[in-house]
Amino acid sequence: MVDFADVMEIKTVLPHRYPFLLIDRILELDIENLRIKALKNVTVNEEFFNGHFPEFPVMPGVLIIEAMAQAGAYLMIKKARAEGVEGDFTVLFAGIDSAKFRKPVVPGDQIIFEVEGINIKKSMGKIRAVAKVNDQVVCEAVLMAALKKT
Repeated sequence: MVDFADVMEIKTVLPHRYPFLLIDRILELDIENLRIKALKNVTVNEEFFNGHFPEFPVMPGVLIIEAMAQAGAYLMIKKARAEGVEGDFTVLFAGIDSAKFRKPVVPGDQIIFEVEGINIKKSMGKIRAVAKVNDQVVCEAVLMAALKKT
């Protein structure tokens, strides 16, 4: 089990870059049990706050879903590499089910993403993801993705 990966390590796994790399740190990674916990610090300097309700800045729900998907993609890629598959990967959305938004995420919040692999194969994966701020669920969804070697 990995206990920590910073943004520089995340960039060696995920192809995302600013402004679309939406996770700042991996807190826990358990490939054997298909679990990952990641973190996003939400700051007032995020570009999307300029246009997404500037007088009452709220993180767009689609970006919370994307951040959950990135944590899941990190898990899928690390699992593939642990199984001996080498090379670079892109993980593409294949579906979103049961998405629920519970509370707004605002500047100053720290989101913790708890992601569990439901069924991860060599080229497809299904994950259950929950986003929490101060231990309160702000978003949850079941996501499907395709792992594509690039």
